[in-house]
Amino acid sequence: MRTRLAIKLHAILERFFPERRLFLRSDTDTRFIRLKSSTQALAFGGASLVLAWSIVATAILLMDSIGSGNFREQARRDLETYQLRLNILSEERNARAAEAIAAQERFNTALEQVSVMQTKLLDAETRRVELESGLEAVQLKLRDAIRAREDVRTELVALRDQIAAGGTALASGGAVDTTTLDFLSAALARTAEERDQVVADAQDALIRADEMATEIRLMEEKNDTIFRQLEEAMTVSVAPLDKMFEAAGMNPDRILDQVRRGYSGQGGPLSPLSFSTRGEEPSEDVLRANRILNQMDRLNLYRIAAEKAPFAMPIKDSFRFTSGFGYRWGRLHAGTDFAGAHGTPIYATADGVVTFAGWQSGYGRLIKIQHEFGIETRYAHNSKLYVTAGQRVSRGDRIAAMGNTGRSTGTHLHYEVRVGGKPVNPMIYIKAANDVF
Repeated sequence: MRTRLAIKLHAILERFFPERRLFLRSDTDTRFIRLKSSTQALAFGGASLVLAWSIVATAILLMDSIGSGNFREQARRDLETYQLRLNILSEERNARAAEAIAAQERFNTALEQVSVMQTKLLDAETRRVELESGLEAVQLKLRDAIRAREDVRTELVALRDQIAAGGTALASGGAVDTTTLDFLSAALARTAEERDQVVADAQDALIRADEMATEIRLMEEKNDTIFRQLEEAMTVSVAPLDKMFEAAGMNPDRILDQVRRGYSGQGGPLSPLSFSTRGEEPSEDVLRANRILNQMDRLNLYRIAAEKAPFAMPIKDSFRFTSGFGYRWGRLHAGTDFAGAHGTPIYATADGVVTFAGWQSGYGRLIKIQHEFGIETRYAHNSKLYVTAGQRVSRGDRIAAMGNTGRSTGTHLHYEVRVGGKPVNPMIYIKAANDVF
């Protein structure tokens, strides 16, 4: 069986690769090399394999070269897109910073106007109380004048009756008592003068009362205008602050209560108005003024709270965002990265106390600041530190310079915000303050 198969295979090879002889001739001898069919087949197969391998390898190299070119082109396009996006974000940040500065200026102007209006309101309220007291005195004097006028009229009627009775007696008696007539005439003249004076005083009192009523009405209209302007100013100023704290996940009432407890038993910087010492119910104007004072108190407490929470940006110079808060390669990136030039100043984002300033593995040169409301901020990879542990800092104080220390791939600031020890996205606070600061 094997012999037949070998014979058939040999026949097939003889058909495609007939046996050949290769003659080698020299000057003295002639030799030949016999090339069998199997030898030729092996040589052909080996050459075919080498050729096929060369073709495949060349194709792979060409495809890899083409693919590398495409990848580089795509990477270049992605880099250009990324840089364009960074430029747009930088322009947006600059625009937001300009808007924040303008909003801060508007806020300061509103506070000045509120202070001026508050002074005018207090002066107007004091003037109104004085006018009301003066009106009461005029009305009392008017009542006394009317009462005196009635007494004079009664006395005049009695004197007339006496005169009439005396004249009858004189006529019947035929004798005239000149002393009695002189006394009666003097009394009548004096009574007439007193009557005229009382009437004149009453008329003056009525005119003065009308003038004071008009003045009070004008004062009330002026007070109403001041009240409306103050209420509008309070609404414009307080509403954005309410939204800012709510957007940052902070309960405004709880925050304000905590700030209010910082005052030494005063219950806040502003006290309610009270003009009555007789236990009377306060008037509508007093209630309205107290509501405005409460809003002003709330605004002032908001101003204090905003200084104690990290609503500010840690960098004021040019920068770009390089990495945000969230999971990256399966691990939580607990802050936001701001890339900039080496040595870029870094500022505290809120009032607080420095609890750590030194080297920490991974963070490099690190600063930790403890703020109110259980908030802590961290500033990592710094090149220089300008504060020490235990030092109290205010919002906007320069605390460090940007660097590349610790586990870092480039010059940048790693900025963290932690609430109750747990990291939160710092951009929550920064974005919440965009429309206010």
